[in-house]
Amino acid sequence: MSIMFNKDPFITAQVIELVIRERECSLSTREWKHRLAGYGYAIKDTDHGQVVETLPHHVEVGVLPAEMTA
Repeated sequence: MSIMFNKDPFITAQVIELVIRERECSLSTREWKHRLAGYGYAIKDTDHGQVVETLPHHVEVGVLPAEMTA
């Protein structure tokens, strides 16, 4: 089975928007990551910032804005 992932900028923007909206609703980083896992996403810390990836296949979706890493 091959994993297909669409690199559509519109979809990437929607996922990043979801991640930002969920961060605003969460009281802690732990709760935020738990909420994202419910949607099928995770946050991975890398050398070039925090990256949103899909679960369980760990396919990168996009990089979070710099102001989100605080």
